[in-house]
Amino acid sequence: MHHWNRALITGASSGIGEAIARRLAHRGTSLVLVARREERLRQLVAEFGGTGHEVLVADLTDATARDRVARRLAASAEPIDLLVNNAGFGVAGRFHERTTDEVQAQLDVLVTTVLELTHAAVPGMVSRGTGGVLNVSSLAANVPFPGSAVYNASKAFVSSFSESLHGELAGSGVSILVSEPGLVQTEFQAVAGMVDRVRTAPRWLWLDADRVARDSLAALEADDVIHRTALPYRLATSLTSALPRRLVRRWVAAIARRSDPNLPRS
Repeated sequence: MHHWNRALITGASSGIGEAIARRLAHRGTSLVLVARREERLRQLVAEFGGTGHEVLVADLTDATARDRVARRLAASAEPIDLLVNNAGFGVAGRFHERTTDEVQAQLDVLVTTVLELTHAAVPGMVSRGTGGVLNVSSLAANVPFPGSAVYNASKAFVSSFSESLHGELAGSGVSILVSEPGLVQTEFQAVAGMVDRVRTAPRWLWLDADRVARDSLAALEADDVIHRTALPYRLATSLTSALPRRLVRRWVAAIARRSDPNLPRS
């Protein structure tokens, strides 16, 4: 088991980010917790104990806030040797019915934040010859889902970017992993307005956030490239990769219409 000295985790106030923070704190890693909810972050720091943890309140849709987090990642004092890009933000609904501000906010959190923070962290890691970046993507990266066009496309970017970066950094001592969880029991669906989309999913498809955190950290430390927790999700991804894209689109569109009957038939 790799020991990370100091980790910065975005979206650390709940869900997968909180679960990763708990596991790392238990292992003695000093944490820089990043999210919008200061009170929740301070509760976690108090719960974890010790004096090595930091709270960095930031709304990652804001460029100034992202720059503040990036500067912390690039700092040579108390360097970060593990970056977890976990912050998530989704808006359900058809693309043409969303405002440009809503669409841009998704891109700011899901794409721009991953780019800027990884770019801030990796040079120092390479110069020190050690480090890790864990990018939390989604199985959504692998399918075109009507009603979530920007979210799925953003996750596809994160997955492709991470896989390419893994190849670029081979032999540098810096590990890059993209984790693609499926349905996870977190606040995400409610906040994103996606409860109706997932309410019919069978219980056995739902994953516990702590399991995703455990498996993702283990995969990163094994220098894997892509990790998908749970066999059903690995099989589903293999199936969608093997099927003709036309059939995948029809299958996914049929699933999407269960929650939005107004979606057109293709």
